[in-house]
Amino acid sequence: MKPNRKAIEIISMNSKQLELRVANLDCEHDATNIERGLAGSTGLTDLKIYPKSAKVVIMYNPALTKPETIKKKLEALGFPPQKGMEMAEQPKPWRNPKVLTSAASGILLLIGWLIGLAGAPEIVSMLIYVTATITGGYYFGREAIEKLIYEREIGIELLMSVAAAVATVMGLAAEGAMLAFLYSISEAAEGYTEQKTRAAIKALMDLAPKVALVRRDGVEREIPVEELEAGDVFIVRPGQSFATDGKILTGASSVNQAPVTGESVPVEKQVGDAVFAGSINGEGALEVMATKTFADNTISRIIHMVEEAQEKKGKSQRFIERFGARYSPMVLAVGILIAIIPPLFFRADWITWITRATVFIAAAAPCALVISIPITLVASLGTGARQGVLIKGGVYVEELAKVKVVALDKTGTITRGEPEVTDVIVSRTAAQNREQMVAIAAGIERRSEHPLARAIVRRAEAERIAPVEINDFRALTGAGASARFNGSTIYIGNPDLFQSRLGIALESAWDDINHLQGEGKTVVVVGDEQVVWGLIAIRDNIRSNASKAIDALHAAGVEKVVMLTGDNERTAQAIARELGIDEIYADLKPEDKVAKVRELSTRYGHVAMVGDGVNDAPALAEAAVGIAMGAAGTDVALETADVALMADDLEKLAYALNLAKRNQSVVNQNLALSALVIGALVIGAVAGVFTLPMAVLGHEISEFVVIGSGLRMLRA
Repeated sequence: MKPNRKAIEIISMNSKQLELRVANLDCEHDATNIERGLAGSTGLTDLKIYPKSAKVVIMYNPALTKPETIKKKLEALGFPPQKGMEMAEQPKPWRNPKVLTSAASGILLLIGWLIGLAGAPEIVSMLIYVTATITGGYYFGREAIEKLIYEREIGIELLMSVAAAVATVMGLAAEGAMLAFLYSISEAAEGYTEQKTRAAIKALMDLAPKVALVRRDGVEREIPVEELEAGDVFIVRPGQSFATDGKILTGASSVNQAPVTGESVPVEKQVGDAVFAGSINGEGALEVMATKTFADNTISRIIHMVEEAQEKKGKSQRFIERFGARYSPMVLAVGILIAIIPPLFFRADWITWITRATVFIAAAAPCALVISIPITLVASLGTGARQGVLIKGGVYVEELAKVKVVALDKTGTITRGEPEVTDVIVSRTAAQNREQMVAIAAGIERRSEHPLARAIVRRAEAERIAPVEINDFRALTGAGASARFNGSTIYIGNPDLFQSRLGIALESAWDDINHLQGEGKTVVVVGDEQVVWGLIAIRDNIRSNASKAIDALHAAGVEKVVMLTGDNERTAQAIARELGIDEIYADLKPEDKVAKVRELSTRYGHVAMVGDGVNDAPALAEAAVGIAMGAAGTDVALETADVALMADDLEKLAYALNLAKRNQSVVNQNLALSALVIGALVIGAVAGVFTLPMAVLGHEISEFVVIGSGLRMLRA
């Protein structure tokens, strides 16, 4: 009897999530063992495994199973859960079974060789060599058999196992033992390599403190950060890290946000300002109200996104993995042909060609080739996150490296997104003086939510000019606003409002209007039904490092830097001249920006679009890579973009491009080295130049070189 959909939905609704860090989870094969081991367990509704992060996320029905039961099953499978969310550490070498079996294999190999030199019977040294082979090959041999039986896969481990076994059977027991010993070293080192690549995530996890000093019911006490609830008030002393995201209730201090956003300069914070988990408090004691639980705060979200990104493979990695899946069986097949064709058809010596076939199988194993991309990519993603650049997967690292054009939204990206009044000009014919005009303008604009209106109100507050009381406020869509003051209707809005809709001539003001607009400023006209009182110029000021950032983009190989804006042409032209932007497109609606990104993609190829992640979401989605600026604490921006720049720092964009190009360069170097070594070893193996130990040694050395090369990306 099939369960109906309603029953399935009820089970899903009742499910709970259990997130565990586990030990000994180092590769995809370990993940498969966990899946196989937990398959069919009562109460489990879903399972997701993150091998790169040593994390298991389990959905379960609490009515059918308990977390303790699941933990015991994981422990029985050889993957013991860690305390809390601590990252599992690799055991010390002298306690690591893989290291111990590898070392035992090497010692037995040495003993067998020394006994042979001492003239002991050959059978004795042979038995020692066989024991060395079995000891060294235990873990990778078992993995080879499991892959073959359960996954129907011929992997590198099977190639090595076959080569070691054939060598032993052919009377080359020493060579077989040498192969098992050398390959077991790389198997033993695998966990330590994975631990190194997890350093970035561990560094992020270590940013937030483990406990928080909380005030509840008037009593201060320390609690684990996992127990923090939204609304709790916690105290942060000078030099301490913030336990979770929150808002400052009392106190003021400088806060170092570099661990979260990558900003190099501490930010001054006061009452009402937002703070992020993992930021470091400066000189003042602060009381903070938690706005998010520990599981939902900025650091936790960054960690989760980096973990998700590390599991998402790039196109080149997927290609290499598909190639490896076909290549290994092909190597085995070619090895068999090398062993049988020359003796069968050309009367060659069987032992010679079986030996060469064995050496070929070991030499052609694609270890270095397969590992060259993922290890580099994981290191790059972690390093980027530590520098405030969240890249959501390998495919986006690859796309960033190909970017030819960067399209920038203006407001909030090139500019700060907070318009400021720059000029107040009073007409010579106006009855009002400057202070009166600002007071009336502020009185009208404080009823409006428009960004330009708020800029005028802020200017009045800064000059300590009290806004007047007005009546009958009306918003004039796309033009401005009006209100009644002292029996007259007062208007405030763009020049077109006065000239076209009210029929008031602006001849005397046009020189000033043209001059201000030529400087990239938006001009607001103030007046009544008969005469213009004056002009207020407003500009969304350019970010202080915008010019440097544009230069850095050009230096990073970007062919065109393009600005897309809904602002007017003259404002856009003024900003472009000031910053050295190559092309501008003004007066654009959101759908126009999408069309322009599509057009740029057709003309130039790979386009990156940079915006705020909310208003520009359609354009971000259209681009090859969508990049959100200032995403720290902004859930929507974190979710919508392919790349999130945590700080409001445009220079991080050039860093992201350079990181991606560097990643691609290291990957190409690794691929070239791997292919070169495999090619040389294969030719040497078939020609009979290389012995089995020489082939395996060359193979292992190339693998360690590739690992070391990929780990270079951990450097910032």
